[in-house]
Amino acid sequence: MAEAKFQIKENISPRVLIKGGGDLASGVAYRLHRTGWQILIVEKDQPLAVRRTVSYATAIYQDEIKIEGLTARRVENIRECLKVQKQGEIAVVPLSRAGGIVSSYRHQVLVDGRMLKDSVGTDRKDARLVIGLGPGFIAGENCDAAVETCRGHFLGRTLYWGSTAPDTGEPGEVLGYSQERVYHAPRRGVFRTERRIGEKVQPGDIIGYLEEQPVKVKIAGIIRGLLPGGLKVSRGTKLADIDPRNDPEHCLHISDKSLAVAGGVLEAVFSWLTKNETFA
Repeated sequence: MAEAKFQIKENISPRVLIKGGGDLASGVAYRLHRTGWQILIVEKDQPLAVRRTVSYATAIYQDEIKIEGLTARRVENIRECLKVQKQGEIAVVPLSRAGGIVSSYRHQVLVDGRMLKDSVGTDRKDARLVIGLGPGFIAGENCDAAVETCRGHFLGRTLYWGSTAPDTGEPGEVLGYSQERVYHAPRRGVFRTERRIGEKVQPGDIIGYLEEQPVKVKIAGIIRGLLPGGLKVSRGTKLADIDPRNDPEHCLHISDKSLAVAGGVLEAVFSWLTKNETFA
């Protein structure tokens, strides 16, 4: 086997900054961490990730979360960040506290996993290697590599030139269900719920209220994703995700889609590393 073309200098840690801590970005964080990278996630002060049991963004609300054996902790400054990483964990910082940490972090790689669809606001100058996930990214323009997130033949493919597929607006199909399994806010308001991820539901069950309007499910299954109660949401915000496969274990494990996308990120990272002698 050919000798590796890169090496890590003493006292230089391979660091990744990830924008967003939803389920796709969390799959990326998980796989990068498992291959030796230190991870800092920047997330909104009030994350809107519905798949909270497999999203490191949840650490913003409850200070820590463990996903498949890997813990992420909320941090407030660079000292806490480095301490958490030294413990072998992932650091998560709220956006309002991120400025000072990011400026001191010295990351080599940036992954934008916010899934904004457009107006991503990321630039190739933001790190030595910039990777974008999904719609809105054009490799060679606003990122160095883009990873396809649309289900189908090209899911997880890494692009080094050109754009990923545009947003279809269609949820992935599970057991023949697509639009029926995902619920969005029909208007602005406060979302309230007392239901829990992993609970079984039947058609017509109420899983929450947007102001006084009940949110009723259309199919039988498991609540796989659900926003926490008390959040102010905008029209179109994703509120919940029902899984008709009816297996509670699916709520606790990183999805096949997330791991496929993470594989594309790993390809981009290690392709870049073979062209660079050091992380410094």
